[in-house]
Order: sequence, then C-alpha cells, then structure tokens
Amino acid sequence: MTWTAGSASRTAAMMTRLHEAMARIEASRAADGVRRFTRAETWVHRSLAWVMGICVFTGLCLYFPPLAEIVGRRRLVVTIHEWSGIAIPVPPLLGLASRAFRADAGRLGRFFPHDRKWLRVALRRRRRESGLAGKFNAGQKLYAAFSLGAILLMVGTGLIMWFPLLTPLVWRTGATFVHDWLFLIIVVAIIGHVRFAAKDPEARRGLRTGYVSRRWIRTEHPLWRPDPPGAEQQGPALPEGEQPARERPPVP
Repeated sequence: MTWTAGSASRTAAMMTRLHEAMARIEASRAADGVRRFTRAETWVHRSLAWVMGICVFTGLCLYFPPLAEIVGRRRLVVTIHEWSGIAIPVPPLLGLASRAFRADAGRLGRFFPHDRKWLRVALRRRRRESGLAGKFNAGQKLYAAFSLGAILLMVGTGLIMWFPLLTPLVWRTGATFVHDWLFLIIVVAIIGHVRFAAKDPEARRGLRTGYVSRRWIRTEHPLWRPDPPGAEQQGPALPEGEQPARERPPVP
C-alpha cells in the first residue's frame, strides 16, 4: 500500500468529520439533559465492570467443578483470575487523576441526615424514598463502601494465597476461608446491583453517556444540586466546612 499526500488529506478530513460528529452528539446530550458523570468516570466504571466480571467468572470456574469441566484449562483460568484480581484496583486508582472522580468519591464517602432517613425507610417499608436522595442515594453509598472494602480484602487474601511460602499456615487457612466466603457475598451483591440497574434505564443511560434528564433528577435525586457548566473544568474551590456533595437536607 502506497501512502500519498491525497490519502493523507482524505484521512485527515475523515478524522475532522468524526470529531465534528462527536462534538454534535455531545452538544445534543448536553442540551437534552444534565451531565452526571464525566468521561473519566464512565471509563472507570466500565473498566472496573469488565475486570470485575472477568475475575468473578474465572472465580466461578474455579469454585464450581461442573463449570470448571466445561471451561477446562485450569492453569490458564487460575492465571487469568490472579492477574485480573490484581488489576481490579487499577481503574479507580487511575480515576483519582480526575477532579470529578475525586469529588464523587467524596460524595459517596459521606453520610448526611437524609441518607439515614433513606435507610430507615428502606428497611422498614421495603421501598426506596427518592425524595431523600442527593446525587447518590444511601444504598449506592453503602454499595460503594462495601465494594471498596471487599476489593481490599480480596486482593490482600488473594496475595497470601498466591505466595503461600511468605506467610504461616494459619494465615493461609484464614485467607482461604475469607476469600471463598467473601467471593460468594460479592456475587450476591453484584446480582443485586445489576437487578436494581435493570429497573432504572435512566441511571444506565447516565453511566453510558454521562447525561441524565432533568425530570429524572427531580423525581429520583431531588437533593442533588448539579454543578454549573464548566465547573468541573474550572475546579470550584469550596470553603472549609461546606458539604462537597452539594446536597441539601430536605425541608421539614
């Protein structure tokens, strides 16, 4: 294949049209809704979901003999499971380079009075109270906290099992017990997470495109005060003591 000036100009023109089309799509989404997640945040969630999915699937192949017989090649499955487990913390760690990701991590790590009310309603009445939700409701905050703790425990126990000669027998025994049972709990939690996501197409759209409708915000997350356009790029400095989540407690 010969590279000519004409082909180079056609390629450049094609890339220009592609960028213009992407810019139009982005502008259309911004006009139709409110930006909930940046590209960095959607990338982190998508990458984490893929790596976690690979780790869970290979773990199931190692845990259930019938599935292991179907897949076969146990040594390869073990290798993929080990390295995918080590890779799970990578997307969130890379996401810390994003100001928006750090801000949302702060939101997820803080509980407000309306979050406790949300939990009481969910436990007593078996339903979610959307009027008590900021950008993230209390259930999402609990799931995020559980996921962080589970990842740290699974990586730690997995390393002990991966390098058995570096730790005493009692450590290896305890690590195996915790790793196996926590794996089953994680599978149940992921099933519940996917089940709730399947019931909320607008939330899935927000994770896929980064944008959600204003009507969805009013009905599902009314306490959330979205940042004005350009605030994420400018990096607004909040005064000391102000709630970084920009959530407001419900009016009695």
